[in-house]
Amino acid sequence: MNAGQHTCQEINSQPRVWADALAVFEAHESTFADLIAAAEPDHVVITGCGSTYYLSLTAARLLRGAGIDARAYPASELLLFPESIFLKERNYALITVSRSGATTETLRAGAAFKSRIGGPVITVTCDSDSPLALEADLAFAIDSAGEKSVAQTRSFSSMCLVLQQMAAALVGHERSSSARLPAQCQQLLDSYGDLAETLGADQGIERFFFLGSGALYGIACEAMLKMKEMSLSYSEAFHTLEFRHGPMSMAAENSLVIGLISAESARQELQVLLEMRRMGAGALSIGSLATDLPRHIALPNDLPTWNSPVLHLPVLQLLAYHRALHNGQNPDHPHNLSAVVSLEDL
Repeated sequence: MNAGQHTCQEINSQPRVWADALAVFEAHESTFADLIAAAEPDHVVITGCGSTYYLSLTAARLLRGAGIDARAYPASELLLFPESIFLKERNYALITVSRSGATTETLRAGAAFKSRIGGPVITVTCDSDSPLALEADLAFAIDSAGEKSVAQTRSFSSMCLVLQQMAAALVGHERSSSARLPAQCQQLLDSYGDLAETLGADQGIERFFFLGSGALYGIACEAMLKMKEMSLSYSEAFHTLEFRHGPMSMAAENSLVIGLISAESARQELQVLLEMRRMGAGALSIGSLATDLPRHIALPNDLPTWNSPVLHLPVLQLLAYHRALHNGQNPDHPHNLSAVVSLEDL
């Protein structure tokens, strides 16, 4: 078996699996609407671990941008410090996110929420037979997004699609643009696969910095984690303008600063990348607006902002995959990691 063959197949299968994810949401949309209407939550908590915590950050910002009071926390924080999260006299709903549906912290946080708070639990997962899915009041399970690889790729993006749809449905956004996402993902993989391979093989790059603002910060964190997990490369994530406040001291010729550019604050975010170039660092921008940067991944410019976060990720997954191969790592089986974290001491 070739190193990384599962990861490569899973990244490139995303257009097909994204179509499945959209179908899963549509199949349960009315049940979701009825559940929320009956519970009338005034606060939504979203939780996960590792990649799915970063996904929770993006989902919470999408919900808040739509006027819904939502916060993201690691599942361990919900389990160990509930009194600092759940306030009295509030109606909560909990969204749990887990590829396997079997992560110990997430399972126990969900059970504790049901017993102590009593609000509805909605799960987004990739295993309809998992404990998390079976114990939830409603489960969006994208079974075709499950993976043989340890590092999440298509599972993360497919669950992100469902969460984007949930946020849009709660406020009544028109969602017909979502049907174009699978084809747009394919176009990005076809158009920028060579760029991802070239940058991944560039041994002059020793440090990767992923910058994102708003809902894109969680995506930047996930891109950072993929690079770190798969290739054991130095990588960090920051809010875009925060990079100026100390971290830019690391910007140099051996650095690549990757900016996930939002439509809302593109001018300010692109300025950060231009400043890093003047300091000698390499720069790569990903966004829907034109830029003078020599390396740019162009996203469609006709998507609503709530529907675009997921498109920033596929090419960066390929970048991490190629860097892993070039570093002699097997991205299917990252060092010291397993697909499901099961703990006995919680």
